[in-house]
Amino acid sequence: MAGLVRMTIAVACASVLSTSTAASAVAMPHPLRFFEGVTESIGVMKRTMHKPYRVHSIGRGTIEPDGSLTLVQDVRDDGQPPHRRTWRVRQVGAGKYSGSMTDASGPVTIEEIGGAYRFSFKMNGNLAVEQWLTPSHDGQSGASKLTVRMFGMKVASCDGDIRKLAE
Repeated sequence: MAGLVRMTIAVACASVLSTSTAASAVAMPHPLRFFEGVTESIGVMKRTMHKPYRVHSIGRGTIEPDGSLTLVQDVRDDGQPPHRRTWRVRQVGAGKYSGSMTDASGPVTIEEIGGAYRFSFKMNGNLAVEQWLTPSHDGQSGASKLTVRMFGMKVASCDGDIRKLAE
């Protein structure tokens, strides 16, 4: 069970859109376009009663003809074999997005709140994930704060950064 939890919660820390506070968030006119091209996510995962470890991914995003985002991330977390994660996200309303992610056990919902983006999804092992992504003023980077809960109790968290890379 511990291995399953480690594998599944590391997934979202290095993920899709970025935390300061909602008050310092900068609204993005086309948030999915931030992930077009190459992005890098780096963070530190902290699990209850375990040593923190580094999480890292390189993402390659494409905006599809219908305006949706396909993001493929090559993930390299400390102590784990490399793996690939795929996100598919589309806008479903003003400030609302929906999609899928290969490590999620159901749909991913995303909503813009005060210029920040709140991701919510479930993962195997009765894990509920909430991630706040807040873009930085430069429009080229942001911060991420992820919380993982099991049966309502916090079991892990991850603080990280995401940035666009030159192709």
